[in-house]
Amino acid sequence: MARLIAARRTAVVPRGGAFARLRIEDLAAPVLLACLADAEIVPSQVDEVILSNALGGGGNPARRVALAAGLPETVAGLTTDRQCAGGLDAILLARALIDSGAAEIVLAGGVESYSRRPLRLRTDPDGGAPQPYDQAPFTPWPDRDPDMAEAAETLARRLGISRARQELWAADSHAKALVADQSAEVVALNGVTRDAFPRVLSPRLLAKAPALTGDLTVATAAVAADAAAVCLVVSDRIAQGRGLALLAGATLGGTPEDPGLAPIAAIRRVWTGEALAQAEIMEAYAVQALAVIDGAGLDPQIVNPAGGGLARGHPIGASGAILAVRLFHGLQRGKGLAAIAAAGGIGTAMLVELSGA
Repeated sequence: MARLIAARRTAVVPRGGAFARLRIEDLAAPVLLACLADAEIVPSQVDEVILSNALGGGGNPARRVALAAGLPETVAGLTTDRQCAGGLDAILLARALIDSGAAEIVLAGGVESYSRRPLRLRTDPDGGAPQPYDQAPFTPWPDRDPDMAEAAETLARRLGISRARQELWAADSHAKALVADQSAEVVALNGVTRDAFPRVLSPRLLAKAPALTGDLTVATAAVAADAAAVCLVVSDRIAQGRGLALLAGATLGGTPEDPGLAPIAAIRRVWTGEALAQAEIMEAYAVQALAVIDGAGLDPQIVNPAGGGLARGHPIGASGAILAVRLFHGLQRGKGLAAIAAAGGIGTAMLVELSGA
């Protein structure tokens, strides 16, 4: 069984902030090296690097990161794109490689620079001027490919999740993040040693927050951000009883226009209702996190104990891996769960257990 024996991340910094000038390899290479140092693994032992990246311009960022970190040139690197779910999926790919016997030591996670994402232009086959676009299509049908904020607002209306409940969840996420000890998980970079965004969300601030659509506001949606997060996934032979056992993982597609609900089916695939000590659920929107908690039957008291994406920000390709880093450093006993939704109606979930629990 594959095990996770080290996990690190950068702080999460809103786009245009302290990480704005950093390339993807500048963000991720120090995190890879920190994971190896924590586990006392030397770079020459690494079999593969798998990283998720959703917004970059190609060029296999995982390969660039591996080279920048000084890993052997034989490490080819694999970059994946499953949007928000990609960082967690990279860890599940590492698990599959190890459980199949194809590798023993894999660095897996995600990296995103929202600040340095390339501009996108759609070419005209008839020779017209290229047209800029921001969001790539997530389905072949425009009428089933909603704007993410509009999809979240539709979900809130359908499930009766009020603005007040969303704001309460957001304020609590920030409050927990403000007091969380991040020293064990965050690699200092550009002088930043903890997440830059958490703040006190008073009722007055929440009331003044500009609306995105309907009852969704900027306070109940995660901000675009830059970050990297990496986990070291190894075989039982290498782990020697250390770390978190990767018990199960699943990625499932759901209704494209309902991306917020997609993780529920994935959670049900990996979790059969046994006691959980901690759950890390992505908060792209407060309503999306609440819908998953309600739909999967999770205890809200164990969800995101150190705050979530609303307090950190959303570095898309890295967000799933950040959930795994939080589990690695936060789980004190028993089993833990991580789950995330992605555009196009995709959900990923992973179940872990603390060794010796």
